[in-house]
Amino acid sequence: MTDETLPLNLGERLMEEFLTTRRTLDPADVPDMAQRYTQALGIGVSTVYLADIQQNRLFPLGAGASLPIEGTLAGWTYRTGSLRVAETDGGMLLAWFPLFDGAERLGVLGVRTAGLDNGALRRCRLLAAVLAMVITSKRDTSDSYARGTRVETMSLPAEMLRAFLPLRTVCNGQVISTAVLEPAYDLGGDAFDHSLAAGVLHAAVLDAMGHDLASGLTAAVALAACRNARRNGADLPDLVDTIDDALRRWFPDRFATGIFARLDLATGTLHWSNCGHPPPLLIRGHEVVTDALTRGAEPPLGLSALADGTRGVHTFSLRPGDRILLYTDGVIEAKGADHEMFGLDRFADFVIRATAAGEAAPEALRRLIHALLENQDSTLTDDATIMMIEWQPADLLASDPDRLP
Repeated sequence: MTDETLPLNLGERLMEEFLTTRRTLDPADVPDMAQRYTQALGIGVSTVYLADIQQNRLFPLGAGASLPIEGTLAGWTYRTGSLRVAETDGGMLLAWFPLFDGAERLGVLGVRTAGLDNGALRRCRLLAAVLAMVITSKRDTSDSYARGTRVETMSLPAEMLRAFLPLRTVCNGQVISTAVLEPAYDLGGDAFDHSLAAGVLHAAVLDAMGHDLASGLTAAVALAACRNARRNGADLPDLVDTIDDALRRWFPDRFATGIFARLDLATGTLHWSNCGHPPPLLIRGHEVVTDALTRGAEPPLGLSALADGTRGVHTFSLRPGDRILLYTDGVIEAKGADHEMFGLDRFADFVIRATAAGEAAPEALRRLIHALLENQDSTLTDDATIMMIEWQPADLLASDPDRLP
């Protein structure tokens, strides 16, 4: 018998079916697909839950009630990325598995089963990985996913800009960059971007003037110009010039502030250009390094005529474990019922406490943005965007312990 005629095992048959059907699969069929795979693998009954944009609740694909992320076992799995198992009243086991797209948290897979041995756990994790790939391939083009994970109607500026944003989290073995943006359903002047290529992390945070459709368009054009320049190999001054030119051409009466950064992952060398934006914040160990990344202010994007020559590019050498915070002024200027601003100190202290408690960066920012919303009675008057970058080169830490913070 040749290799071509050998019968496929169950895992191979499932993978073959996935590869041949995912291009034409209707997203509405994903719950049935999950159920069919679960039963074929002999591991019980399953339900797929996706997190809403604000990361408050987990919504089932298909019938069923949503679950809060705070205070539930399913939410604990989403927040920590770890398996959680509990016994139900009927003596069955309910296991929760995280769904990831790379480092991006999508939701959870709930499996109700009579028992979980090592083989069943392995098959459940395989199923979760396959379902995450299906969801990722469909979620950007399917209204069924959008309807299932929204709790509010999204404004047009926010809808338009949301389509341009990358995944909230990107990472490799040397760095993690994660971001959050609120309000998720309204306004639309803030934007962020991050990507990994050829040993470099590229990152940007933007804040366009105004709270209307034009502000969303301004941010979208700036974001597109940033990516176009980056992909054409532009250095930071040329990248900023490209954005300046785009805004002057298309929105001559508008401007935006922004930070554009590049981190060399091998050396920890950070380069950045600040265009009228709040300066980045450096957290080393359990404290803020005051003014470490504060430099002279430059005009916002679109107002380069006010700049004196070429935009400045600043350089700083990070230490392993350093965390960089990029943010818009809507974060620190958010006012509570007592009219007191959230402030830079409270912002930094929250991140320090969360990371000291062992929270992963995406979870720390999720809780931080919710704390900001609670401070403002769940209603922000300006966009608030936060990006956190952690440089964690394990090989460098092992070979050069003197670089520890």
